[in-house]
Amino acid sequence: MIRGLLICCAASLAFSQPYDLLLKGGRVIDPKNNLNARLDVAIAAKKIARVAPDIPASEAKQVADVTGLYVTPGLIDIHVHVYAGTGLPGVLTGDHSVYPDGFSFRTGVTTMVDAGTAGWRNFPDFKQRVIDRAQTRVLALLNIAAGGMGPSDESDPKEMGVEPCVEMTRRYPDLIVGVKTAHYAHRDWTAVENGLKCGEARQIPLMVDFGANHPERPLRDLLQDKLRPGDIYTHCFSGLRDELLGDGGLNPAMSSGRRRGVLFDVGHGGGSFVWKVALQAMKENFVPDTISTDLHTGSMNAGMKDMINIMAKFLNMGVPLEQVIRMSTWTPAQSIKRTELGHLTPGAGADVTVLRMDSGKYGFVDSRGARYEGSRNLTAEMTVRDGRVVWDLNGRAAPDWQKAYAVWPPPRRQRQ
Repeated sequence: MIRGLLICCAASLAFSQPYDLLLKGGRVIDPKNNLNARLDVAIAAKKIARVAPDIPASEAKQVADVTGLYVTPGLIDIHVHVYAGTGLPGVLTGDHSVYPDGFSFRTGVTTMVDAGTAGWRNFPDFKQRVIDRAQTRVLALLNIAAGGMGPSDESDPKEMGVEPCVEMTRRYPDLIVGVKTAHYAHRDWTAVENGLKCGEARQIPLMVDFGANHPERPLRDLLQDKLRPGDIYTHCFSGLRDELLGDGGLNPAMSSGRRRGVLFDVGHGGGSFVWKVALQAMKENFVPDTISTDLHTGSMNAGMKDMINIMAKFLNMGVPLEQVIRMSTWTPAQSIKRTELGHLTPGAGADVTVLRMDSGKYGFVDSRGARYEGSRNLTAEMTVRDGRVVWDLNGRAAPDWQKAYAVWPPPRRQRQ
């Protein structure tokens, strides 16, 4: 009889707690759904279950008080290099890449898009070595160069086969969300044109890192003639490819490209974001479409630091917080055609970021070591990936230690 009563009580409690996790008291910013208000977010079965005011805490098994914080969709970084572990020295398909999980959740990022570190020849190795083992969702832009950013030359036209690229994107449609070309050094347009052919065949975007400045391949021609609507120009504030003209103004080709539907990505990196270009762009109301890091060993400890550091840079340049969130969630999801990501619609996968905004005196450094002073900064307080708390800076979702250890010693299965 007692056993039966206990079972009934447990069943009653489970029924009264339909949510696995409740983020309570925060300000929800969800650009896709035009939400910017104090709301609670309830999660059940790895999905967003409900977004509403004043959801009772008694309805959730786990409650996190996020009062005074900002609750957003999980951040999406569409330009990283995470093909680590190959043992290859001196290249991004090796020692210059980083493993994703060490840099994602603690900065609010739940989805990373590797930007061409692997090509069609070595993508299967990248998949089994990194993608399949990561807790972070890792997607990829496939390099048109067969070996990606490895020892083989990204400037060798013979390595840029269109058909093998198409075949690899067809083989892994859930993982490969676009094509990438980078660092091409010759006078011709082979890398861009072959990348476009692969992208066109699969109806996916091409991201272009234009490499060094080549007068015979001007930025104007790339943005006004070559790229299609939805294609992505990354490192847009590098200042290395005539983004800024001699008179100090922004290259009009940037605005022309935008009118044609070309997307502009930050791709901060170790050498591709300078205040002189970015601040002039803000002055001319040219805000990029997507914020991204260009994460690798050469950028992680320099001016770039992480995703939220770059977000804070734009916040301090006068971009409204809601727009900064849009540039880091819903717009990148759209740009890679993964619209199931980047929002908090009930039924969507439960990837959520909780941010704290502080006021004070802060310094932000660009890729050339120049400092810009700002008055606001962002910190990732909590990250939820697939319904599970994977980063909790201040233990907001954790039970108080006295309650946690009310029964001591703990059951054997909990001991380490």
